Amino acid sequence: MACASLGLGFIALHGRPRACASSAPAAAAAPPALGDVTRPHFPILDQTVNGCKLVYLDNAATSQKPVAVLDKLQDYYSVYNSNVHRGIHALSAKATEAYEVARQKVANFINAETYREIVFTRNATEAINLVAFTWGLSTLREGDEVILSVAEHHSNIVPWQIAAQKTGASLKYVTLTEDETLNVEELKGLFTKKTKLVSLHHVSNTLGSINPMQDIIRYAHDHGAKVLVDACQSVPHMTVDVRGLDADFLVFSSHKMCGPTGIGVLYGKHDMLMAMPPFLGGGEMISDVFLNHSTYADPPLRFEAGTPAIAEAIGLGAAIDYLSNLGMDNIHAYEVELSKYLYSKLSSVSGVRIYGPKSGSERAALCAFNVEGIHPTDLSTFLDQQHGVAVRSGHHCTQPLHRHLGINASARASLYFYNTKREVDAFIDALNDTIGFFSSLH
Repeated sequence: MACASLGLGFIALHGRPRACASSAPAAAAAPPALGDVTRPHFPILDQTVNGCKLVYLDNAATSQKPVAVLDKLQDYYSVYNSNVHRGIHALSAKATEAYEVARQKVANFINAETYREIVFTRNATEAINLVAFTWGLSTLREGDEVILSVAEHHSNIVPWQIAAQKTGASLKYVTLTEDETLNVEELKGLFTKKTKLVSLHHVSNTLGSINPMQDIIRYAHDHGAKVLVDACQSVPHMTVDVRGLDADFLVFSSHKMCGPTGIGVLYGKHDMLMAMPPFLGGGEMISDVFLNHSTYADPPLRFEAGTPAIAEAIGLGAAIDYLSNLGMDNIHAYEVELSKYLYSKLSSVSGVRIYGPKSGSERAALCAFNVEGIHPTDLSTFLDQQHGVAVRSGHHCTQPLHRHLGINASARASLYFYNTKREVDAFIDALNDTIGFFSSLH
């Protein structure tokens, strides 16, 4: 377990000269890797931070945006900025078309049966809340059960806690195996006739583990339960097929897949969405409004009250075009290679403890870790201030998981397809320098 933090101001007070780790390209005759090909598309990556070339390794929190997405946002605001679904003039018609084309792109990207199964939300958190407070409050009864895991993001715990308090349902939590992956056998043992829903992450934002969702969903359906998949860490990185999974609900966020912030996606099977009451009331989600009652639009508009995030939806559509042109299988294959490289390099550093499945298991391209004797906040601050390396520190919105692991916090390095092995090397060099600095203080 990491020691107490020395404080965010500690490093700056020492005025230590910066020792930027080198990320200069090595001579090689091999074809350029995906990271090298795509980096020019992301102008934000070409900058200096604290006197060093930026090494951005916080992609599990949010990804950067390519020029193709930035241009599409600029185009909307400068050429046809208007509200959707409400006007018949040229700008409104063009905005409406672009907005609904983006919805169809999302449907195609995850292989939904129809665009009507795609609901735009503010983010994945709101998407889960929508399900909890519509399907959950109208379906769950006292004594019913919802199965979660100790490794869920807070967004996939708190809404269900609230729904359980309101309905009298109970929450069950599956734990981890010795390899720090989801204990699937334990999960199967939690099912009873009262189990109504299983809500699990596809890929852990802390452990990097990949859950066998297709098998879990099949088992849940055999026991009469519905399944919600938190796909925030999978949709940006691999092909996700909602019909292949047979997911009842699936959520993800634009900002983790090269799209804008402020928009997320709820996928729901059409019959389930049709049976769910509205989430928010107001304009756009209605069929007819009278003084004493209202009737509601069919999904997805039933769940999109008020002016939506128009530019953001169009930007998400552009991000999907960009990712599709690269090829999700190509992205996944490259990230598998990067993931192995990151794990190998990080595990070779003395005093480092990496959480999640060990080498040899398939992992997402991220590692949450601690260094013996160094608080992760001090570690990440030093990496930023002295080396321009951006990693995450804290509990990553998974406090129950951190308690289960017996720690308060961890550092996390997370990669995307525009990262390179050279950046991993620069991170490891910076980490070794950081460890050396803190060791010299004792």
